[in-house]
Amino acid sequence: MGRGKIEIKRIENSSNRQVTYSKRRSGIIKKAKEITVLCDAKVSLVIFASSGKMHEYCSPSTKLVDILESYHKQSGNRLWDAKHENLNNEIDRIKKENDSMQIELRHLKGEDITSLNHKELIVIEDVLEKGQTSIRNKQDELVRMLRENDKMLEEENKSLNFILRAEMAMQNGYQQHRMRQDYNPH
Repeated sequence: MGRGKIEIKRIENSSNRQVTYSKRRSGIIKKAKEITVLCDAKVSLVIFASSGKMHEYCSPSTKLVDILESYHKQSGNRLWDAKHENLNNEIDRIKKENDSMQIELRHLKGEDITSLNHKELIVIEDVLEKGQTSIRNKQDELVRMLRENDKMLEEENKSLNFILRAEMAMQNGYQQHRMRQDYNPH
């Protein structure tokens, strides 16, 4: 004797609903895997739970993007608009620019330069020389500032020593005057 048919409607009890969701989700993913293997079909499955959690399956050796493009061509439905296409193109452009900059950085570090021609090596040499000049100028500026600070500190030290000696002289003069008064009590 088999199971009876159930009425397809929302399950009111939340724990029963969660158990049913979990079992049926596992079952549908299992069926997607089976049809992929048995029929050499390209399958992509995306399930969102009521909590917002996503579960997915995509056939091995298949990319979701390829399946979506095939869907777009077959159905004529646009899944994304031109704005998203432009963003995708911008991402590709930035990736290429990043790759180019990574290569340039390796070249500036002296790595992978055997494939460069003479003109490219001269350009790198010029860039490095300009960078070196900039670093030297910055170092010279820092040394100049340190020397100025040293001079200011020396001047301040001299001034403070002068004030200290004057204070000590005044103190000594006061003590000598006091000693004379104590010695000559008139």
